[in-house]
Amino acid sequence: MQLDLNLLTVLDALLTEGSVMGAADRLHLSSPAVSRSLGRIRRLTGDDILVRTGRTMTPTPYAITIREQVSALVRQSEEVLRPSRDLDLATLERTFTLQCHDALTAALAPALLAATIHTAPGVRLRFLTEAAADTDDLRHGRVDLEIGASTPEQPEFRAETIGYDRLVVVVRPGHPYQSNLDLGVFAAQAHVLVSRRGRLSDPVDDLLSARGLRRRVLASVGSTASALRIVAGSDAVVIAAESTCRPLIEAFGLLTVPAPVELPPLPVVTVWHQRYDSEPGHAWLRDRVREALDQRFRDQLLR
Repeated sequence: MQLDLNLLTVLDALLTEGSVMGAADRLHLSSPAVSRSLGRIRRLTGDDILVRTGRTMTPTPYAITIREQVSALVRQSEEVLRPSRDLDLATLERTFTLQCHDALTAALAPALLAATIHTAPGVRLRFLTEAAADTDDLRHGRVDLEIGASTPEQPEFRAETIGYDRLVVVVRPGHPYQSNLDLGVFAAQAHVLVSRRGRLSDPVDDLLSARGLRRRVLASVGSTASALRIVAGSDAVVIAAESTCRPLIEAFGLLTVPAPVELPPLPVVTVWHQRYDSEPGHAWLRDRVREALDQRFRDQLLR
């Protein structure tokens, strides 16, 4: 049987108002349209539903029996089709998983925790490091939000560029390179690269190659913290994002100097699956991440 569920709405109005005209006014329909729907309901149920008694209409025993059930079904349908967008942070119990590199975690986690510890005490945050290879964790819901530098091409993902970070050269205090910003001297330094895939070159090498230079890459490591630890104990240098890496740079007591070649700014991009677009909890998380990163960029501008 092919059922038109719109008939439930009409039936609920008829049983509530007790007349075709009253139901029509309630539904903003014409009386003939409601009369036709009543006829269809009668054929489907085999019951008259409403019968005339003088100048009024009276529900049949069957109609009286199903009145509360019909009303409940209509309310449930409305709840399904018009879900509540209200979010009660005080009672929200949820674990959000974010994936980003270690420098972003160090820059982002304190502000996010401060935003949740009092307003959303039931929320827990789990920070995962970037995987060495691409995964389906975001697609399958194992990760709620990825934060990185690239925008996905697949239409099932949503992305927002929060801002752009400046790339600088990080050195230890007293490093000879501090006072010599020559491009050739820069290329001759022992460089440490940060690469989750273990790559020994990046776009900086292309810029140097276009100028006839080649830098000396000492090592490639998987995390910013590892690279900065190497820099802190040697004459090696590393190129890092100034704002997002600032907490780790300061923790290791390191200094930043401008790069001797113009480097394109590094975008900071949040990525999530489209199924979370309108979900209130996830939207709240994205807002807090945006606010925390915005503050990080503003603080850096004030330095």
